[in-house]
Amino acid sequence: MSDAAESAVSGSEVAPLVGVYRHDVHKARLRSHADAEDWVAGLRVNQEVPRGADGDAAVLSRPRGEPSQTFEGHDSPYRLSLVSGSISPLVEAASVWPAVRDLIQVEDPVDLHAAWLASREVGVFSESVYYPYTSLKYHTLLAAALFDNYRAGYEFEDLYLAVEPVGEGAPSVVPHRTILETAGVALTVTGEPGERPAARLGAVPARSFADAWSRLPEHPFRADSGREWRILDAQLRRIQSWSTALQYIEDYCRWFDVGGGSAAGFGGGR
Repeated sequence: MSDAAESAVSGSEVAPLVGVYRHDVHKARLRSHADAEDWVAGLRVNQEVPRGADGDAAVLSRPRGEPSQTFEGHDSPYRLSLVSGSISPLVEAASVWPAVRDLIQVEDPVDLHAAWLASREVGVFSESVYYPYTSLKYHTLLAAALFDNYRAGYEFEDLYLAVEPVGEGAPSVVPHRTILETAGVALTVTGEPGERPAARLGAVPARSFADAWSRLPEHPFRADSGREWRILDAQLRRIQSWSTALQYIEDYCRWFDVGGGSAAGFGGGR
């Protein structure tokens, strides 16, 4: 199905990839699906994501079926950080919603993807109040990566988690398929891993980040770069939720002020 046809199915002329990045705006407005509005700040939002990419991305991070409360005493849409154990200090800033509103105003899909990768504000929200460690930011980036691969003809079982080389003129970001860029490492979901270190996602969508991470044939961080990197790697071998793990990497690197060109990169094989 073409972009135009998929737009017609969703009842809008919004480009499908733009729609993916705007499909969960109601969560950033602290509203449930039942209370979601179709238009925000003059933009068509909260549309169904074509090809089942939203549902598949959700299953990567949280259980199927009816949700249940997993953290007693926390029923807020704001995400809890695995690093700090609390919600982001950005939540207290009046700039959170204006920043998200400015983010979704971007019209070019490639620029919109880059803006989501760089945004801190959208990362303060969880995918669901029932699963407070999940991340709306990384759920959305996963949905976009799956959709872009699906429309290129790949099935889920064809996809890999690939580590993009950074620096020395190598491209670190693949539009829509890069799901994280931080601390000198970029992670991409792709059906075309090429020569990059990569591991298959699996036969079907599932909470399996730790499994894929452990199968990567080369260490995404240099083992000799310090204790902080070894701790990060060890934790990522335990976290199965994809959006939780990706947000953990971002939070960890910011919290401990690690990263940059000297700390991250490729190391030895497994």
